Amino acid sequence: MLSDTGEASLLRRAASGDAGAFADLVAAHRQHLWAVCYRITGQQQDAEDALQDALTAVWRHLGQYRGDAQLSTWLHRIAANAALRVAQRRREEPRDVLEDEPVEGMHFSTLVAERDALQRALDQLPPDFRTALVLREYVDMTYADIAAYQGVPVQTVKSRLNRARSALAALLQDG
Repeated sequence: MLSDTGEASLLRRAASGDAGAFADLVAAHRQHLWAVCYRITGQQQDAEDALQDALTAVWRHLGQYRGDAQLSTWLHRIAANAALRVAQRRREEPRDVLEDEPVEGMHFSTLVAERDALQRALDQLPPDFRTALVLREYVDMTYADIAAYQGVPVQTVKSRLNRARSALAALLQDG
């Protein structure tokens, strides 16, 4: 991870049009952004599309970053919004469930069934609940960062996470 001063320097250079500085800046956050996109869309190709859309939006709007929140929070918000847009566009399209490689030691059909059940359950959660859960469980964002991202108090985030986990457990049990 970059130091605060290193990140600030890259941010200034990238905002002034330095593509190399931009690449270095987003490289430190790319895996987390990918995780956000993948967990929200549930499909590798859609996640790639969402990540590309997010990075394009970040490049175009980098000069608008005010520093009110951590850069990572701002980037995650853009990635989550891009992923939600892609997921909404593709909601009616069939999914290719054979796109990922199996994990050694587990039967492929079991992995696919578990992944698909989890994604179906996530898809049934209200968007605010799903986003909070993805940001907490897959991106490991703090409650405060999620609250800043969603524009709500920390207590609301805790409530959303509690309700999301309960609903997800019920959906997976019924599944």
